[in-house]
Amino acid sequence: MSASFDIADVKRRMDGALNALKHELGGLRTGRASSSLLEPVHVEAYGASMSLSQVATVSVPEPRLISVQVWDRGMVGAVEKAIINSNLGLNPQTEGQVIRLRIPEMTQDRRKELVKVAHKYAESARVAVRHVRRDGLDVLKKTEKDGTIGEDEEKRLADQVQKATDAMIAEIDKTLATKEKEILQV
Repeated sequence: MSASFDIADVKRRMDGALNALKHELGGLRTGRASSSLLEPVHVEAYGASMSLSQVATVSVPEPRLISVQVWDRGMVGAVEKAIINSNLGLNPQTEGQVIRLRIPEMTQDRRKELVKVAHKYAESARVAVRHVRRDGLDVLKKTEKDGTIGEDEEKRLADQVQKATDAMIAEIDKTLATKEKEILQV
C-alpha cells in the first residue's frame, strides 16, 4: 500500500456521509415535538449561515409544541423564514421574540411527504459517498502514474474502494428503510 493512498481514510470519509444522514434523519420526527427536529435548520444571520441553535434557544414545553426564543429581536424574521423554508411543514406563530411551532397530528399525506424528505437526504448521502469514491480513484490513478504503485496494486485498491462504496450505499439504504418504516407507522 502506498503512502499517498489510504483506504481507511476513504472509508472514514464515507462513514462521515452516513453519520450526516443519520443526523439529518434524526431531525425527522413523527408526531411528537423534539428540539432535534430543528437541528437541520440554518439561518442567514450576520452575513453567514448559522445553525438555529446559534441564534436562539429551542425548547419543548409541551409534547406537541416547540418554542424558539430568538436572542436578537432583529433576527426573528430570518429565523421564521428559515423554519418555513426548511421543508419541515411547520407554520411558525410569532409572539415578540418567541416563535411557537405546533406539531400537528401526522396525516398519511404528511407521512408520505416526510418519507420524500428522507429519500432526498439519503440521495444526498449516496452522492457524497460517490464523490469520496471518485476522489479515492483519482488519487489511485495519480499514484499509479507517478510510479508509486504498480498497475496490479492500483486495480486491487480500486476494487477495495468500490467494495467500500457498495457496502456504504447498502448501509444508507438500510438506514433509510428503517426510518421510512418508523415514519409510516401509525
